[in-house]
Amino acid sequence: MAEPGVETRMRSSVITARAAATFEPVGRSVATARAFVRDTLQGWGYSDVVDDAVVLTSELVTNAVIHAGTAADVLCLRTEHGVRVEVADRYPEREVPLQGVAQPVAAPDRENGRGLLLCAALATRWGVEYSPTRKRVWFQLDLPERPVGTRHAGPALPPDLLPVADERVRVAVLQIDRAGAITSWNDDAEHLFGYAADQVVRKQLGDFAAWPHTPGTGTGLAEALQLSRWEGSYGIRGTDGRVIPVYASHLRVRDTNGEPSTVCLLVRDYERAVLQTPARSQGGDSTGEGRAVDPFEVFIGSPAPDDLDGLLQRTVERARDMLDGDAAFLLLATDDETELEVRASTGLPSARQRFARVPVDAGTSRYASARMPAVHEDLLAVPGSVPLLNGTGMRSVVTVPLKVEGRLTGSLGVAAEGPDRYSNEEALRLQFAADRIALAVESARLGELERLRRGSLSFLVEASDLLAGTLDRDQTLALMAQMTVPTLATWCAVYTIADQSSDPYLSYVLHEDEERIDGLKALLSAIAPPDPVPTPGARIWNAPAEAAQQEALRASRQELDHASPLSSGIGTTLATASAVGGETVVLPLVARNRVIGMLTLGKPSDDHFRQEILELAEDLSRRAALALDNARLYSERMAISQSLQRSLLPPGLPQIAGVEVDVIYRAAGEGNEVGGDFYDLFPIRDKAYGFAIGDVCGTGPEAAAVTGLARHALRLLAREGFGGPAVLERLNAAILDEGARSRFLTLLYGEMWPQEDGSALLKVVCAGHPLPLRLRQDGTVEPAADPQPLLGVMEDLELFEQTVTLDPGDVLLCVTDGVTERREGSRMLGDDGLAEVLRTCTGLTAGAVAARVLRAVERFAAEPASDDMAILTMRVPEPHPE
Repeated sequence: MAEPGVETRMRSSVITARAAATFEPVGRSVATARAFVRDTLQGWGYSDVVDDAVVLTSELVTNAVIHAGTAADVLCLRTEHGVRVEVADRYPEREVPLQGVAQPVAAPDRENGRGLLLCAALATRWGVEYSPTRKRVWFQLDLPERPVGTRHAGPALPPDLLPVADERVRVAVLQIDRAGAITSWNDDAEHLFGYAADQVVRKQLGDFAAWPHTPGTGTGLAEALQLSRWEGSYGIRGTDGRVIPVYASHLRVRDTNGEPSTVCLLVRDYERAVLQTPARSQGGDSTGEGRAVDPFEVFIGSPAPDDLDGLLQRTVERARDMLDGDAAFLLLATDDETELEVRASTGLPSARQRFARVPVDAGTSRYASARMPAVHEDLLAVPGSVPLLNGTGMRSVVTVPLKVEGRLTGSLGVAAEGPDRYSNEEALRLQFAADRIALAVESARLGELERLRRGSLSFLVEASDLLAGTLDRDQTLALMAQMTVPTLATWCAVYTIADQSSDPYLSYVLHEDEERIDGLKALLSAIAPPDPVPTPGARIWNAPAEAAQQEALRASRQELDHASPLSSGIGTTLATASAVGGETVVLPLVARNRVIGMLTLGKPSDDHFRQEILELAEDLSRRAALALDNARLYSERMAISQSLQRSLLPPGLPQIAGVEVDVIYRAAGEGNEVGGDFYDLFPIRDKAYGFAIGDVCGTGPEAAAVTGLARHALRLLAREGFGGPAVLERLNAAILDEGARSRFLTLLYGEMWPQEDGSALLKVVCAGHPLPLRLRQDGTVEPAADPQPLLGVMEDLELFEQTVTLDPGDVLLCVTDGVTERREGSRMLGDDGLAEVLRTCTGLTAGAVAARVLRAVERFAAEPASDDMAILTMRVPEPHPE
């Protein structure tokens, strides 16, 4: 039965020739079938369709002998219109994709399932025929239609678009014998170069030729003269010693006696159009509308893939088929042209090779540089000369550079399992193909690079925002790892260095599979950390992979010794080894000219990083290093600030017999433990205690400095025996002595003596401070002092103290203006609002009174408090009944 929607019969044509062959189900048969079709079609003179026929035959024979596992019968039929090729196998039950039915798209690096898709893309017509024992796939390729007798034709052009030449075009005709000596020299040659025939005949052409060092082929003049055809540019030295650039076409011929020689046609280089062979294209050199067909499409096929990976994969497949190779590979150069990165391959373990990097110049030999073509006849003779092919079984290889405007952009290679498969002629063919595709590949690469850079810019902007949003060191470490996994790497580890004398410390580990984190952390903790090298850029670190492999090998041996099934322990070990078995790189975290850590990124087994990913990781590491160092500096300064601020707070509240005391303190500003508001409660002498609550103008460190001065001065002066007014007057003088650094200060200072009858006697001075409030047992609230001038403004103060007696059950509430000036829009809590809150506190302990006042202040407004607050409560408890 026939495939629906696909033709199964050739159009009516007379078969003028046929060729058939059968190929056994072995891998080598694919290359043999390609050679059979190429030789057959070239022998028929159908070179216009050879490349497409070879590609399609290669795919169909591969399906038969490799995937179906049967012999393949190949039949070539020649007609006056073109050629039909049939490939039959003995496995008719295999499924064929139906037209019009959605099919999953094959991955670009798959080696099967593409035969019919290629037939649909390249063939003029194609079809599938079934019988009980065979399945036959055929395709028809029509020859381009040309006028009778025309091999090549170009469109008619206006005179101003025609090539430039001298009035009389002179074509030098030389004949060179097998030894390289000139045997014939025509008049045009004498006119062009100045030598008479008797001056050059029997002399070597090399004596007159200025032969360039042609990149990538190693082809010298002697080798070029041995080729069946050669075309290109070089120079001839004239009689005056100057080099005359010429364009030449060489043809190797033999005379009637079988003696070979080379006929060389030479014109001035600017007249090369006279000899230059137009690029052959699939359907003629021009379309019916006169549009020239792009030579790139001749090699790649039309339509060309619109993505870089697809284009590169098509390129290696065509290159392999063109040279009957077993494998092919294409590498792209990094921006600095120092390394090449594997981007596409066929016939090689692509998972292992993809994104692997090799140096452009691996040695002093010209064959060790990717800048020039090279032919390796037998890789076993020079082990390691092509590292990419180590362990692949390939014996011979030809490589050529891809160049755009003289700049190396990549390298294309074809390899074979047998030795001595390639020569300079194959190198020239491959170089010609590479020149066709180099510009298209570079254009696609730049397009992909532009898309990657746009994505990278967006990634870095988002990363910068996240890193700038925190000053917490641990959160910064977590963000660094979470931004890299899985976007840039499979796993990540961050090492930090506290100071120049410290060793790197493993601070954070993350893997895209959470179950692998513990094993990865254990592995990294067991090996020495990477060296903190400040050199920018990523460097390879092999220690994790080597340690994991050794551990996996040791665990496997132990398991085998016990002859038991795999345990969970060895399973974890093997999983860890696989997780870190790929490429691992280390990027230094450098901030303020100091290495503060290392960012380590890793891939699983056999995976490599793309160069663009490493560049993005380097950009991220610079931003992350600065964020991490900022977090470190902030943490250090916070620790210092908190230590100093804690020294300004009282070490603790003394236990006073017969009096309950509680304090609540809240400093405004992030990270401030003390500010402009302060409190203190301290013993002065036996059964006498001093207390104070004050507010320095402003908040923050400047206010805290005056706070320290006030609190320590109060203790010192009170213990020297000065009364309340004298203590505050001397403190006022000390504040004024600070000059420009001084701040005015409101202060409530008092001294307390618990009495034997259960009451407490207080003497207080209120210097510009909110008045203390007294809560009696009956719920009455009243001020316990009168207002007096504040400190730090006037030099001569006359202050007085007032006596207050707290009876059992009474409460004295002292607050700073951060409590009374609590605002919500135009509303303010004020003294009256505070008094209302205090009236509800009858019967509460000192601690409960302070807590209720704080809760009322916080609930008064939705916004956080913008000023420091201190609440000091003292209560004389009621006597317990007997």
